[in-house]
Amino acid sequence: MSSPKAPPVSLRPLTAEEYDGWKTHSCENYAADIGPARRLDPAAALEAAYREFDTLLTDGPTTENQLVWLAYHEGTPVGSLWISTQKAVPFVYLIEVRAEQRGKGYGRSIMLAGEEECRSRGYDSLALNVFGSNSVATGLYDSLGYEVVTQEMRKTL
Repeated sequence: MSSPKAPPVSLRPLTAEEYDGWKTHSCENYAADIGPARRLDPAAALEAAYREFDTLLTDGPTTENQLVWLAYHEGTPVGSLWISTQKAVPFVYLIEVRAEQRGKGYGRSIMLAGEEECRSRGYDSLALNVFGSNSVATGLYDSLGYEVVTQEMRKTL
């Protein structure tokens, strides 16, 4: 599936050799998001990010029920996607478009490719969380037909 705003991508499983670099980069990015959301200092946020990755990806990219892919467009790496199939509804833990590839429609393409992977495995829905401050991602998910099913709110006192 693609559109003029969604150049086609292919997904390839992350290899063991690629895992450490991917994990380091992904944990740093995740820590930057969860720090403010959880009111953690940068060191505590990074520690929490690594702890969560280590808990979920006990065997790295070969962990059962964890699908970790690199996304390519015409042989060029454009991003990555991690979907957990541990529960009845698969869950997107991570989608990233490489910084130099942003704004070209690859986020949409990666999500559509992930949806197709889940569909081909017999799933009929896909879930994810998005940080409230990430309006670009929220707009993408809205445009792809994702609906809010729960919402956490906070007020600073």
